[in-house]
Amino acid sequence: MSNVPLSTPAGAAPAVEFRGVSLRYISADGHATVALRDFSMAVARGEFIAIVGPTGCGKSTTLNMITGLLKPTVGEVRIMGQAVGGIDPRIGFVFQADAVFPWRNVLDNVAAGPLFRGASKDEAYARARDWIGRVGLGKFGGHYPHQLSGGMRKRVALAQTFVNQPEILLMDEPFSALDMQTRTLMQDELLQLWSASGSSVVFVTHDLEEAIALADRVFVLSARPATLKRVYTIDLPRPRVMSQVRYDPHFVELSKRIWDDLREEVVIQ
Repeated sequence: MSNVPLSTPAGAAPAVEFRGVSLRYISADGHATVALRDFSMAVARGEFIAIVGPTGCGKSTTLNMITGLLKPTVGEVRIMGQAVGGIDPRIGFVFQADAVFPWRNVLDNVAAGPLFRGASKDEAYARARDWIGRVGLGKFGGHYPHQLSGGMRKRVALAQTFVNQPEILLMDEPFSALDMQTRTLMQDELLQLWSASGSSVVFVTHDLEEAIALADRVFVLSARPATLKRVYTIDLPRPRVMSQVRYDPHFVELSKRIWDDLREEVVIQ
């Protein structure tokens, strides 16, 4: 285990960096709530990190600060070496809930991002068809969201995100609503897409096993006000197959160690 950020290639700035960040909310009745306290984290370019912690500790808050939707009270959040100054087009976001337009078919949903970013109609739809095929929905381009299963809608969400070629991918419990079999398939799909993309991933989850199976490092947050308690390097070989990696003895050992750390914070609540 280590809480020293990984170095980045050729001395490049980290993809994402929190420098001594604290965040305080003021409620309507004037009460102050500290969500994050003296939080520091660095994510190397091309690295997959997962964030775990007790419910309500501020895991999703970190994602909102990376996007610029929330600003730190103290400290600084940086993207590719520059302070966050608003929504960055290099960032993609996959939510827990489906973020598809229900009145548009799969092809139109996936093409919407490139069109919004200025691509020509021909280019946008060519890229959309390519990514629909990559996520296994090549025969479903004309289907509407209500005609798809939960797993298929999540594949649409991945295609919507990767079609824009994000350099940083933020994921907020994207597979939590899926059944175990579909979830395992989607985790494998994500790993394949990520390994081919070179994107940096910040993945928030309540599922400790999911975090260990997917990530290069797991960041454990303390109970609120959250700070970084410890970072674990996940030295399991890649490529990983989700249905197999959970039975690796080292995976089991890591699960026990990280859960011991996390359990202390859950009990504090």
